[in-house]
Amino acid sequence: LATELRRESCAALLCQEYEFGRFDALVGLGRAMRLPVFATYQGADSRVSAIETPVRHVTMRSARGLVIASAEEAERVRSTYGVAPSKIARIPNPVDVMRWRPADRAEARRRLGLPTSATIVEWHGNVQMHRKGLDVLLDAWYALCARRPKDALLLLLVGSGRDSEQLRHRIAGHPQVRWLDRYLHDRSFLWDHLSAADIYALPSRHEGFAVAAVEAMACGLPVVASDVSGVREIVGEGHSAGGIVVPPEDCEALADSLGLLVADLGLARRLGANARRRAEETFSFEVVGEELKDFLLGRGEEAVGQ
Repeated sequence: LATELRRESCAALLCQEYEFGRFDALVGLGRAMRLPVFATYQGADSRVSAIETPVRHVTMRSARGLVIASAEEAERVRSTYGVAPSKIARIPNPVDVMRWRPADRAEARRRLGLPTSATIVEWHGNVQMHRKGLDVLLDAWYALCARRPKDALLLLLVGSGRDSEQLRHRIAGHPQVRWLDRYLHDRSFLWDHLSAADIYALPSRHEGFAVAAVEAMACGLPVVASDVSGVREIVGEGHSAGGIVVPPEDCEALADSLGLLVADLGLARRLGANARRRAEETFSFEVVGEELKDFLLGRGEEAVGQ
């Protein structure tokens, strides 16, 4: 790696995930090569060795800067590791709002063979039942369908993962759930699925920064999301909010909020318009790029001055 960094004339290292052993190694390499090391947080929360704990306290304070989206995570880093506030930048993950954008719903449903008259709620991501709260979503969905037996409702799940068999068992025999069990490398195919939906659900128990929710918002979908790290910063609050935030692991609250939007698609459309506007103003490449440039270059200039 050091040879490749010299060949490419790298001026800095940016590591995805500081709660991971490779970050500690990169800080050591950066020190040896006199390169500044920056890092982001995407949700890692496990350690494979006891030695990581004392080492990480040193490497976190040694990094040039940390890019953290959520206020909760930024506060955890400050209190746990003693990182100076000046080293932390509250910058979200970006999305390409030109690619992820609203499209014709009826046409998307026609291409995918989805019912044109149904109200569709979507989720996409890595199938991890507990971490992603898929058990909570299914409990909420079945409760909602029981409350509104005459409505044409469809839950659309897109993605695969280690808990695919468990999910398959949970949805067996339920006609109001459709699951595409595959990893989607074709982003345009996923865009089609988001374009076909009316509402997006994010029932996670843990997130670093929920990029899936931002993708849905960029496509003009209102988001009903559990109140885990970073979600309030994504969805927003007040009149400009792009959705509804509910307590985590609360299937009743999730069912109530989904039911509110199912019953009032006009409200869902208004929240979806807010969501799209928020994606453009907060999460676009241009906005996030400027924030990153200011932070990375600013920290570099500060180091030169020292």
